[in-house]
Amino acid sequence: MHPGIYAAENPYKTAYVMANSGQTVTYRELNEASNQGAHLFRNLGLKMGDNIAIFMENNGDYLKICWSAHRAGLYYTCISSYLTAEEVDFIVCDCNAKVFITSAAKAEVAAELVEMMPDADTRLMVGETIAGYQSYGEAIAPLPKTPIADEFEGADMLYSSGTTGRPKGIKLPITGEPLGTPRSPVDILGTLYGVTERTVYLSPAPLYHSAPLRFNMGVLRKGATTIVMERFDPERALQLIEQYQVTHSQWVPTMFVRMLKLPDEVRAKYDLSNLQVVIHAAAPCPIQTKQAMIKWLGPVLYEYYAGTEGNGFCAINSDEWLAHPGSVGRALVGTVHILDEDGDVRPIGEPGSIFFADGPEFTYHNDPERTAESHNERGWSTLGDVGYLDEEGYLYLTDRKSFMIISGGVNIYPQEIENLLVSHPKIMDVAVVGVPDIEFGEAVKAVVQPANPRDAGPELEAEIITYCREHLSSIKCPRSVDFDAQLPRHENGKLYKRLIKDRYWGRHDTRIV
Repeated sequence: MHPGIYAAENPYKTAYVMANSGQTVTYRELNEASNQGAHLFRNLGLKMGDNIAIFMENNGDYLKICWSAHRAGLYYTCISSYLTAEEVDFIVCDCNAKVFITSAAKAEVAAELVEMMPDADTRLMVGETIAGYQSYGEAIAPLPKTPIADEFEGADMLYSSGTTGRPKGIKLPITGEPLGTPRSPVDILGTLYGVTERTVYLSPAPLYHSAPLRFNMGVLRKGATTIVMERFDPERALQLIEQYQVTHSQWVPTMFVRMLKLPDEVRAKYDLSNLQVVIHAAAPCPIQTKQAMIKWLGPVLYEYYAGTEGNGFCAINSDEWLAHPGSVGRALVGTVHILDEDGDVRPIGEPGSIFFADGPEFTYHNDPERTAESHNERGWSTLGDVGYLDEEGYLYLTDRKSFMIISGGVNIYPQEIENLLVSHPKIMDVAVVGVPDIEFGEAVKAVVQPANPRDAGPELEAEIITYCREHLSSIKCPRSVDFDAQLPRHENGKLYKRLIKDRYWGRHDTRIV
């Protein structure tokens, strides 16, 4: 279960295609390039359990480099290509990376990093190089295309998005298993989603994020073909599904929203009939959005709830979801418990903190305090989310605990309001936050990105508030609406809500800032 096997069986089969450039990489090319990269890392003195860092946009070398590290038994830390030099420096130093690999497209930030990252002894660049960097292509060119003598299973070591404070590395154990040893995420791809060598998988998201990275690596372990978008565009994604007869794909809910807001004639233009599995995760999907997607594509939507930490995994298919609207499924890995502030189990249907028992272990690198905070005295772990269980054991997400608004002593979860508002035809994106209020402590505010920027103003504000009052109790409805041309949303679909809250709270000394 790795590219070398498929390179031997079917060397000229396409491993992946870069959607915009059309660059095609066969399994033979992926295998040979990753073998050369593994030899390079061994020549540089890296041994099992050492770390490299990758700071690049989606490009044709990305997965080759990840496989080079993986088959050498290394940790590979993939860093958001949108971070500043200071943010990149922190992650590279924190993960103890001995090799730093970037690209010509990131030359501006890379130039700033020349005087940083003191422990990264080797600095390489894909494409044309700048001062301070060696050419990655030239470094691997003379090296053997055959495997290194000691191939082990490596692992990604990814960092949280860092919306509050410094990001934290999530470290899973490397145990010295031989390359090709089955892993649970790969098993899930086969058993839950039916990925086989005949699968064609569309990847519309950044490879540095955990789900796209792990899904792509897993699909390649299955001998399938993946289509990697350099950048998401809603209509382009539909074109690619038709062009390559895509069978499987993985998305975040904001992508669904953008596709659904395409004109009807655009959505009807493309043949999507080969789609068998449309997977989504990363954020709660509004019920109206998911209903519209199932109506459009059929019962091919599969949702899961999990984190980069890998401490648990819940899943649900379309038929189950239609019977349990809003659920993210039942636990397949770990056991879900809903706890109150005192650590006691909450009744069925009552929200509380979501904990997983009996799931895989993880640690936050260099942060024993945060690792301890994420576990209770029983050893159960949490990602900080709030939700509840129904009588059949299906989990429903309410929100992240840190986003809860307390207005006049009433707990209000913004996700419910956001899920409603994003279905409004004049709204492209929305964030709901609590803002300072003398009388109630916090008041509900909606920050809206209009579908048409010209609509921003008092009339749309009044329309939005009225729309909420028609569907929600008055205590949950925004008391005011602000407008933004673009909300600060990460490429992986997550909203940097802290940046929005800070506009209104500044340096207020409150429990939520």
